[in-house]
Amino acid sequence: MGFFDRFKKAAEPEKPAVPASVTAQVSADTLCAPVKGRVCKMADIPDPVFSSEVLGKGCGVWPEADVVYAPVTGTVTVTMGHAVGIQGDDGVEVLVHVGVDTVNMQGEGFTGYVAQGDHVVAGQAILGIDRGKIASAGYRDVVVLAVSNSAEFASVELCADEDSTVSAGEAVLKVAR
Repeated sequence: MGFFDRFKKAAEPEKPAVPASVTAQVSADTLCAPVKGRVCKMADIPDPVFSSEVLGKGCGVWPEADVVYAPVTGTVTVTMGHAVGIQGDDGVEVLVHVGVDTVNMQGEGFTGYVAQGDHVVAGQAILGIDRGKIASAGYRDVVVLAVSNSAEFASVELCADEDSTVSAGEAVLKVAR
């Protein structure tokens, strides 16, 4: 190390490459699947906070892929390693939460592609997940899609068949005003 090397700025860690967006079936009051996988009713999510709809009505998707995409177009309100909140441009508030009790992983096994305040488009990558790490840690990896302001709508209903396999970006929930 030369004398002037100690004054050089330390190299910043490389940011992960962001996966390409997927085509989203965007229409008024429709939320898209955040990940490819098998759809389940909110009541069937193995976590009482979600299954009792305390955090809002919605659904779950048992993932078959490692990238989670924005289900709506809007502004990121919160990122928590394992979860992302989005205020939709159309007024729908969404929480995309990966796993049951994965908060205990303290961000390990998750790669964030967005930050609070970012504007995202439905189908844009928001999280990378390491399903193997989630399983090794002893947690379930269901991706929950919750409309956190459900009370502001007449209904929040599945528009995909329960137990069907959906692609990321495919319509799964419909809200009625």
